[in-house]
Amino acid sequence: MVPETGLQDWRKLAQKLHARFVIDAYADGARFVAAVGEACQDAGPEVRLGASFVDVATRDAQLAGRISAIAAEHGLTADPTAVAQLEIGLDTADLVELGPFWAAVLTGSTESFTGNDILDPTGRVASLWFQGTTPDETPRQRFHLDLWLPLEVVPGRIEAALAAGGKVVYDEEAPAFIVLADPQGNKVCLCTSEGR
Repeated sequence: MVPETGLQDWRKLAQKLHARFVIDAYADGARFVAAVGEACQDAGPEVRLGASFVDVATRDAQLAGRISAIAAEHGLTADPTAVAQLEIGLDTADLVELGPFWAAVLTGSTESFTGNDILDPTGRVASLWFQGTTPDETPRQRFHLDLWLPLEVVPGRIEAALAAGGKVVYDEEAPAFIVLADPQGNKVCLCTSEGR
């Protein structure tokens, strides 16, 4: 649930609210998507229809509530633990030098580089963000993954990672993020919107 909104179906990940609604048939999902499109013509949520689900993302909590109401009218239930978002972090002392290159490579345009982020306007490529470092740091892993998950999913992911040979290397800022490392030391951050 997104605490500040009371939205049971939704989870706040990196930049948006996300929901997954379970469907029994593709046609059910298509009808739901059409109803959302008709009700939300001006707002334009992101919608992805799969064989057994409809994923929806928006920045607007009021719109999220309307979409949940439409889902209920269609007899759909949400699976909020199924949402996730992947971001890639790159450590650099000079994001101005690197940002335009990565924006051009990932999205075809340097316009998608704003602030510390590269955001693909089509949503097809994972976001890339730049984490500031000092220029004289000892070389280390420069890329890392940020996997945004619902808070209630994180303990199970940590347990599975530890069972697969990983270890927790930093958890002082949990639940905002917890850093895990694989057996060779490569890192991933499990991120939530909690505590930010």
